[in-house]
Amino acid sequence: MVIIMKKRTFVTNSIRKQKRLYYILIGLALITFITGILFLFIISNDNKLIINQSIKEYFNQENDKIALFFKSLFNNYIYIIAIWTLGISIIGIPLIIILLLFKSFIFGFSISTIVSTFGIKGLLIAVIHTIISNGIYLVIVLLVSFYSISFSIKLFKSLFFKKNIDFKDSINKYIKILLISLTSSIIISIYDSFISNNILNLFI
Repeated sequence: MVIIMKKRTFVTNSIRKQKRLYYILIGLALITFITGILFLFIISNDNKLIINQSIKEYFNQENDKIALFFKSLFNNYIYIIAIWTLGISIIGIPLIIILLLFKSFIFGFSISTIVSTFGIKGLLIAVIHTIISNGIYLVIVLLVSFYSISFSIKLFKSLFFKKNIDFKDSINKYIKILLISLTSSIIISIYDSFISNNILNLFI
């Protein structure tokens, strides 16, 4: 009976710690997302003009949808695999957090620059082009970051505190997270390359 109670307490504490970690990551991502939105108002007017011109050129250029798909997929895969791989190393936690915060910052900055460039119409363009796909992708990056940090902490405890960990179960879950993330990235890249571009052609 005592053993069962101890196990329940251990599981409860583990869940609480995981929730705390998840909330911390969400909080940090939200702060950098807002920072990314506000960053446009901090930079000089000359830089704003350069960014606005670049945004217009990006949306006005003709893109090879197939090439765009593979480019988008490659970039998404590299980011996810990098975070996932860093989770296997004990020293990768700071880099995982930096990659997550960078992605959330760019997400916020992209929205503000599109709205700044196209005005009211930019809200619709931002939703179609950025908020839907990049928002979902940011959630995926957040989940991969969470599991990568959790896995790295487990490795640390096992090596330095001699904690008994079911590595087979942990690595199986970790691989599943990677596969789910990579599969989701394919769907996001399809949306970015084919669906969103066709919809945007109606407004730009």
